[in-house]
Amino acid sequence: MTGPATSNPSDPDQSSAAQPAGAPTASQRKLGSETALERDVVVVGAGPAGLMAARTLKAAGKSVAVLEARDRVGGRTWSRDVDGAFLEIGGQWVSPDQTELLGLLEELGKDTYPRYREGESVYIGADGQRQTYTGSMFPADTGTVAEMERLIGILDGLVAEIGASEPWAHPKARELDTVSFHHWLRQQSSDEDACNNIGIFVAGGMLTKPAHSFSTLQAVLMAASAGSFSNLVDEDFILDRRVVGGMQSVSEAMAAELGDDVVFLNTPVRTIRWGGPEDTYAEYVPGTPVTVWSDRVTVVAQDVVVAVPPNLYSRISFEPPLPRLQHQMHQHQSLGLVIKVHAVYETPFWREAGLSGTGFGAQELCQEVYDNTNHGDTRGTLVAFVSDEKADAVFALPAEERRRLILESLAHYLGDEALSPVVYYESDFGSEEWTRGAYAASYDLGGLHRYGAHQRTPVGPIRWACSDLAAEGYQHVDGALRQGRLAATEVLSGAGVLVGSAAPGA
Repeated sequence: MTGPATSNPSDPDQSSAAQPAGAPTASQRKLGSETALERDVVVVGAGPAGLMAARTLKAAGKSVAVLEARDRVGGRTWSRDVDGAFLEIGGQWVSPDQTELLGLLEELGKDTYPRYREGESVYIGADGQRQTYTGSMFPADTGTVAEMERLIGILDGLVAEIGASEPWAHPKARELDTVSFHHWLRQQSSDEDACNNIGIFVAGGMLTKPAHSFSTLQAVLMAASAGSFSNLVDEDFILDRRVVGGMQSVSEAMAAELGDDVVFLNTPVRTIRWGGPEDTYAEYVPGTPVTVWSDRVTVVAQDVVVAVPPNLYSRISFEPPLPRLQHQMHQHQSLGLVIKVHAVYETPFWREAGLSGTGFGAQELCQEVYDNTNHGDTRGTLVAFVSDEKADAVFALPAEERRRLILESLAHYLGDEALSPVVYYESDFGSEEWTRGAYAASYDLGGLHRYGAHQRTPVGPIRWACSDLAAEGYQHVDGALRQGRLAATEVLSGAGVLVGSAAPGA
């Protein structure tokens, strides 16, 4: 066996010097630590899922090490001060159905506050005309509104029938998974504006992929994870509240409870080795130690929880390799692309004009805009989103041109005052080494019914936990917490089908 598994680890910061091709290497980078830590469980990733798994395991008396590649905890939740403004760069919302998150917030003593929503909202139609409105339905043409309501009713019926837990097991699963959401909507309705307006709630608003690139079954799962499609299109439900101090503070509080001897930052995991005797990889026998090598720490344990999104599984070398089914499945899961735009102003000027700060426009560069002013802040903050193909287009432009176009889109909703923020920032998780997209992984066309039933199947001592695999709370912090707790519970009970490397057809 070659590579990190047979190296003699030394200084974790030592790296190879650049050498001409064919020249002997003066120094070779080594992984891990000379003395391995011994823990019951290793958790890979210090986002909400990994930290909840570690918290649950530690409360049950297990010793744990959490290895995080980034220099911070929180995963896809991240808060920063940018030019004197507090910005939630990553996930931030709390909705009434997210009971796992709400329970943890209460336990940690953290308060929430409602998103500002007083006044009129703004709708920009396909013709570019701006209208203000109140209530939950866009002020579109009467026929379009009727079609939107009819489509929402059909989708609510599918959600009630199929559910979030096992959508792949429903008799309609293959049928719905082999037609894109874009084309399915047009099979149901000839009203293009209605189809576009309904489509943005799942495509640009949630999966951050074009509606032609994911299936109707994936859209139903997205809606089912929120309880209904009606909930998903109700911004007052799905974007209800925020955490005082930011959502990342939830992970920071969990990490502080666990302690510095549990959570290791700047520690990318490179190799997980499990199996039988050296070089034989006999069928896994529970109780056989597993060794995890990272850039700084080596850990020997009995179980591993991999708590990163599926698009990052391939960043780890598994010895023996994962089963064929896992390799195939992960190639059909990918994150979307979105720019989360933060624009901070001296005052929330839109409120003085009787506007809530909420805006929608399926054809606009920024398809969604919200008042994102922080708790107790006298300044006003807007948050807007540029998704999928629209993000592709503006990322191809120089930064100043991209900023100009985005601010012009904000001005279409809220007036020319939106053109001159005192702080402007674009969140781009797609460019981050340890994220590579937003908000969560979803399957390509046909992938959910084909692989969904296997996405949480343990492999040897390895279990999987992330919001991308959740039913309730899918792609939200609530789902990440549920998955972390579930993985920890399975470790404690020894539950799950353990798949060996040589499992037929696996």
